[in-house]
Amino acid sequence: MIRDLLPWRKKEAELVKHEAPAGPLEEARQRIDELFDNFFDGFGVPRMFPTRRFGSTVADLSPSFDITETEDDVKVTAELPGMDEKDIEVNLDNNVLTIRGEKREERDETKRNYHVRERSYGGFERSFPLPEGLDREHVRATFKKGVLDVTLHKTEKAKAQSKKIAITAE
Repeated sequence: MIRDLLPWRKKEAELVKHEAPAGPLEEARQRIDELFDNFFDGFGVPRMFPTRRFGSTVADLSPSFDITETEDDVKVTAELPGMDEKDIEVNLDNNVLTIRGEKREERDETKRNYHVRERSYGGFERSFPLPEGLDREHVRATFKKGVLDVTLHKTEKAKAQSKKIAITAE
């Protein structure tokens, strides 16, 4: 298409990368979304729905997680923008930490010649195997400004088993 030749459109398209679909139904849904998005591009009509709306790709429901380990603890951090602590559940079963949540989003926009009301929701669940020797009684989870921090302290036995190894250069 001609719009693909325009340099600013191509850069915009390159910035939006889609992850592989989770399955055949997700792939079909993505293709239908793209079909409708591309269909209305040629008419010069302003989009009523943004191209990247919540729930449009698998990546939207897969929050970013970081896991760090120090001498004293293991910390799991999740970026969950737009969510509240009541929408998140944290479970520790044996040595597996599971974090699940559901995100709901509403958009209500009124312009001069149209009105849009859009609702979407979706859930995620991630499980992480953890090392042996964590103190299950003193797990702490905090949520502040869209960031979930789960801290699991190591037992004294686990700390004693840890050994720092010196590296020598040759």
